[in-house]
Amino acid sequence: MNSPHIPVLLNEVLEGFSHFDSTDEPILLDCTLGFGGHSAALLQRYKALKIIACDQDEQALDFCKKRFKAELESGKITLYKSNFASIIKRIKGLRISGILADIGVSSLQLDSSERGFGLSANSLDMRMDKTAPKSAKEIVNEYSEGRLEQIFSEFGELKMAAKIAAKIIAARAKSPINTAKELADIIGGERIKGRNVSIAKLVFQALRIEVNDELGVLKSLLSTLKDLRPSGARVAIIDFHSLEDRIIKESFRAWSSDCVCDPSAMRCECGGGHALGKIITKKPITPSADELRANPRSSCAKMRIFEFK
Repeated sequence: MNSPHIPVLLNEVLEGFSHFDSTDEPILLDCTLGFGGHSAALLQRYKALKIIACDQDEQALDFCKKRFKAELESGKITLYKSNFASIIKRIKGLRISGILADIGVSSLQLDSSERGFGLSANSLDMRMDKTAPKSAKEIVNEYSEGRLEQIFSEFGELKMAAKIAAKIIAARAKSPINTAKELADIIGGERIKGRNVSIAKLVFQALRIEVNDELGVLKSLLSTLKDLRPSGARVAIIDFHSLEDRIIKESFRAWSSDCVCDPSAMRCECGGGHALGKIITKKPITPSADELRANPRSSCAKMRIFEFK
């Protein structure tokens, strides 16, 4: 089956789990199955591999039930409807060899007008899980001006957050904002000085993060992984913006530290030896020039890998 989404950093993901070659009956947890591009390639590369995968998007899961029909019947892959933080709780007791999380939005979600992720969409939704109670439409039309400013400032890192919030409040006082296209027109097409990104795109990013609690779910995933500490397992996380990347980078750095004393302490008092493992990627892995030409949407992707002891 042809996938409606191109998996980013595919070759790099395959190489990132090269330790599967020397692992007996490796099990991978794919926390963000999507349309199965990474999982399909991993199953083809590592013949002994079994995969436990989840997604909260029913459309993606329905697609993968067909794509992996044979693998589901043989037990090579198991699918769950879940977000990537909750799935960890389901696999306690299993010897996990690898954990993959691609925490971006799929091309199909971006291009589907009814999902309301894109600037020209005819809806204003942005829910990864369409059964979730709160959509971007409720946020835009019901949140206070102060709360909107906070979201745009924190999640979009926009200096003009107050101005944008005021624009939205003024517009919705005349009539409700019902579509992404209406919202994009209210924000305008101005670009961030010195960057190849529009203000509207960062506002949409901020709304999507709020709708899906993306940073909260990422922090929950990392916290649960720290508690789980699957021996010898590699964790590969692909992110698409600086807020996520900062959280992942800081978590991996803390996990690899021998000393857990307060940074203000004059000397180490904990005795050391507290590292949970090691960072495999000293710098984040980014797309090659060939991948950027083939898939321009991969341009913001970064992957970091950590290996537990």
